[in-house]
Amino acid sequence: MSIRHPLTDRVPGWLAEAVLYQVYPQSFADSDGDGIGDLPGLTGRLDHLAGLGVTALWLSPCFVSEFGDAGYDVADHLTVAPRYGTNADLVELVEQAARRGIRVLLDLVPGHTSHRHPWFRRSAQDPTDDRYVWSDRITAPVHEWIPNLGARGGFYRANFYPIQPALNFGYARPDPAEPWRSAVDDPGPLANRAALRAIMAHWFDLGVAGFRVDMAASLVKDDPGHVETARLWGELRDWLEADYPDRVLIAEWGDPARSVPAGLHADFFLHFTGRALRSLWDNGTGSQGSWADGKPCYFDPAGGGSMAEFLAAWQQADEAIAGRGLVALPTANHDFSRLACGPRTREQLAPAFAFLLSWPALPVIYYGDEIGMRFVPGLPEKEGSQFGTEARQGSRTPMQWDDTPGAGFSTAPAEALYLPLDPDPDRPTVAGQLADPHSLLRQVRALIRLRRDTPELGTGGSVRVLGAGYPLVYLRGESHLVVVNPRREPAVLPLPQARADAAVLLASGVRLAEGAVRAAGFSYGIFRI
Repeated sequence: MSIRHPLTDRVPGWLAEAVLYQVYPQSFADSDGDGIGDLPGLTGRLDHLAGLGVTALWLSPCFVSEFGDAGYDVADHLTVAPRYGTNADLVELVEQAARRGIRVLLDLVPGHTSHRHPWFRRSAQDPTDDRYVWSDRITAPVHEWIPNLGARGGFYRANFYPIQPALNFGYARPDPAEPWRSAVDDPGPLANRAALRAIMAHWFDLGVAGFRVDMAASLVKDDPGHVETARLWGELRDWLEADYPDRVLIAEWGDPARSVPAGLHADFFLHFTGRALRSLWDNGTGSQGSWADGKPCYFDPAGGGSMAEFLAAWQQADEAIAGRGLVALPTANHDFSRLACGPRTREQLAPAFAFLLSWPALPVIYYGDEIGMRFVPGLPEKEGSQFGTEARQGSRTPMQWDDTPGAGFSTAPAEALYLPLDPDPDRPTVAGQLADPHSLLRQVRALIRLRRDTPELGTGGSVRVLGAGYPLVYLRGESHLVVVNPRREPAVLPLPQARADAAVLLASGVRLAEGAVRAAGFSYGIFRI
């Protein structure tokens, strides 16, 4: 398998070269001792990100909210939630990050608001206001329709939780049985499109570099093939390229083959769409954590997985995107279990990072994964974290900076912390791993630096897979050989390109002999041949 599509000039150069880092703001760094992370705390930790080599920072929602869904229930898109600080604090973060070569992206939640948003409060009283999806009766799917307590009566359609009324971007198809369906060009849907532009422009003008777009596929309802939703994002992409050409939109869609041609700059392989991500680092048998399905994954100590599903999805996405954007590959996120979860411990994570940082995707590191923070099972529900059977709070625990009682995250007492710290007495910390030249953090730093200094390892270089079993072996740019063995057992691959005199750029447990690759368990190597 090989890449055939070089990136076009529609992809801003900084994004093509980016290493993106996701921060869950309430769990990263607490500056005022109230037990909840905040923007000044994050600003004070930017040197960690700069030292890591991160070039772009994405914050989960930090706007005014009642936090029934951890901030994804936005009540004011233009104001920072007081628990995180002020708008001035966000501007200071953007400016301080820029001094370190780091761009800041925010989270845009376009599909719904909080039921406390002024838009919804007005719509709940006024029968002529169609900014939200309203019906005079409950219709399918029944669980999404919530009785309205406002003067207009009826029912509103909600996304995920009853406190999140769905904004109305119209329906792609009319239905005589549901005459309340708006067309995509009715006043309410058009007003919501205009509001999206106004919100983005507000933050762009304050220096924000882009947005990660929550549930980007969900806007237009009953939209077979997402035709109208794609048209919406295509129009927004045209606006960006005309007025804000260096700003970007990264979709939470989970289908790059569809979303990037629709107009988004990048999209994630995600846990809820297909098996591409989970075939890499789900948690296999004996699994724990959110979304685990018990099937084998490639980055598993037992070595029972396969790269076939990932490579097929990658090939499909690459052909559909045709160089117009990027596939984003995350280590984890606030909804999906961390790399260190179930049978996979932090000692086994370096091969995963070697793959992430040498594959031509946009690498996205979830906070704490660079030190091997683990998914912590059995935690209490917090701010909507227990969604159905998915216990997502295990991926949202406080960042572990040092060995002080609050792990350097906060000076608050343990009972006041946003979520409990990992109780493992051997939990990893940034300070501890900085002091260890062989730590995961040190290896991740070295891998990011190598990617930065070696264009062939970035998003623009070609990739050709030479061996898709154990070990995984691929060529980048015809000159750089990457070997990854994430299983416990050693692996050998006969390979004509293997040369004993190849230059070792970064390796742990891999060596090249004439005509063969030999990889110890949990090993990786990057060579210039």
